Amino acid sequence: MLAAPILAAGGWARSADESPAPSLEKPHALLKRFCVPCHAELDTLGKPGAPNPHWTKALTRAREGTMPPKSAPQPSAAERARLVAGLTAATAIKPASDAQKPDARPLNAAPNPGRVLLHRLSREEYNNTVRDLLGVNTRPADSFPPDGSGGGGFDNNADTLFVPPILMERYLATATTLLRNAPPERLFIARPGPKTPPREAARQCLTRFATLAYRRPLEPAELDRLLSLFLAAAHQGQPFEATVKRTMKAILVSPHFLFRVERDRPGAAPYPLSDYEMASRLSYFLWASMPDAELFRLAATKKLQDPAVLDAQVRRMLKDERAQAFTASFVGQWLRVRELKTTAKPDPGRFPDYTPVLRDAMLEETNRFFDSIVRNGDSLLLLLDSDYTYLNERLAKLYEVPGVQGDTMRRVPLKDRRRGGILTQASVLTVTSFPQRTSPVLRGKWVLEEVLGTPAPPPPPNAGGLSPNDAPEAGMTFRQRLELHRNKPECASCHSRMDPLGFGLENFDGIGRWRDQIGGVAVDSSGVLENGEKFSGPVELKRHLLSEKDAFIRSLTRKMLAYALGRGLEEYDAPTVTAITKRLSANGYSATTLVTEIAKSYPFRNRRNG
Repeated sequence: MLAAPILAAGGWARSADESPAPSLEKPHALLKRFCVPCHAELDTLGKPGAPNPHWTKALTRAREGTMPPKSAPQPSAAERARLVAGLTAATAIKPASDAQKPDARPLNAAPNPGRVLLHRLSREEYNNTVRDLLGVNTRPADSFPPDGSGGGGFDNNADTLFVPPILMERYLATATTLLRNAPPERLFIARPGPKTPPREAARQCLTRFATLAYRRPLEPAELDRLLSLFLAAAHQGQPFEATVKRTMKAILVSPHFLFRVERDRPGAAPYPLSDYEMASRLSYFLWASMPDAELFRLAATKKLQDPAVLDAQVRRMLKDERAQAFTASFVGQWLRVRELKTTAKPDPGRFPDYTPVLRDAMLEETNRFFDSIVRNGDSLLLLLDSDYTYLNERLAKLYEVPGVQGDTMRRVPLKDRRRGGILTQASVLTVTSFPQRTSPVLRGKWVLEEVLGTPAPPPPPNAGGLSPNDAPEAGMTFRQRLELHRNKPECASCHSRMDPLGFGLENFDGIGRWRDQIGGVAVDSSGVLENGEKFSGPVELKRHLLSEKDAFIRSLTRKMLAYALGRGLEEYDAPTVTAITKRLSANGYSATTLVTEIAKSYPFRNRRNG
């Protein structure tokens, strides 16, 4: 039995002679009555709030109404609300303060900012960095081996950014090509002359270039080694430019350029990043590239740990065109819409209107839509439902929106509430379909994972499959065949969560075009959620998801924090997520608030040794 002292947090404890009415039962009594009979492990875990995924799962299931199962006794609405409130309060660990005072400690655990491994530049980061360092736009890393996708689901995760031998070969060859194509003014800020010996001119060129490439001041010993390389080449009789470029090639294949290095410090306690390390974290978070002159200036004056300065810099950086890299990289992976250019292959026989031009418009709609919300500081809830989107003539024709002409994407008001928000954008609807038909299962699974942050487990090995054709077969609609499939005991628990959400989008075909019929039979887009709530069609589905806005905001916060840190989140990151979501709620769910609070958060500004 859970001891009273352990349950004191969050209003869990009550005296032995306390016998409240059922609707007034303390949360711990409700937990024992409705959860422990099937989940005995909850009776032995200890205090809610200690790092343990079981408590997080219990809170999620209680909040979304998926537990207890329908076959078990159900709590009333008031009892469920008290259970959720108790679990929420008990698992809310106080985050470390922004000021990082010595006495700032979480209530239930010591602060832990985590640790990012030595972080190799991803392909996108490499392309953008050499563009800003050398003034080239050739995107050489597109030919490098693909990056992996680690915890958090992003390819900038340091744990999966390995360096296979073939990549080192590409780095060497690419460095030569880059230096050959770079504008001379990017490389040579000094040249030999009557008052400038070759060694001095080389020192000036190499100091500036290496400082920018390494994203920090050059140490004297490092400069000495670079000058030694220059002098060795010069003694062979090579011209000044050739010897400098040869030394710069060594810089471009140095770990200090290819990796985002954050140095360990003595001791076991967490510590703040240096200002130059903060500059890189900010720039690679929002630009996927190296810091600019303003960030270097602030780092040199040691101002980048000031929350007010951080806030101002984030807002400045979001207005810069380089922030489009953040949109394309984060949104493309979070919503998986960049699969439009890789794995999404609608059948040209079924969907002849799907062309590369239309595909690119689909992707640009999603990117521009998200970018506008972030740049303008609009509510993140617009991602679930909005009265506008971005269209050109081809995409407007697919959506049956009149009055849009030309290839240019522009903001267009939406009068049809069936559209609006990411769920009803063609990019999402296409990547969550099969080549020849829609998939309520894929779409429902996508909503659970990417919108609500409550992924379903993988299917059992014997789950089987359905026909690629969604037209009626043997007198049964596709929906009827799917419902027959989901009646299997091993499939029912997951499909009962996924399928209703997917059916709410069934009026959209495999490339996002609206339809009222499938094979001559009216589309049934109704659904019944596990908590018994009924809805029909995308308008009511979006309304339901807005009622679950807390789950959506928490899921989005976790995703963006993982992307910003370059690592998967752990249980000790929960206090940071909770603190950010509370600030978002207090600020109208502003997208700018989300980005600035991540940049000012404890794990973004601190690290620990291994």
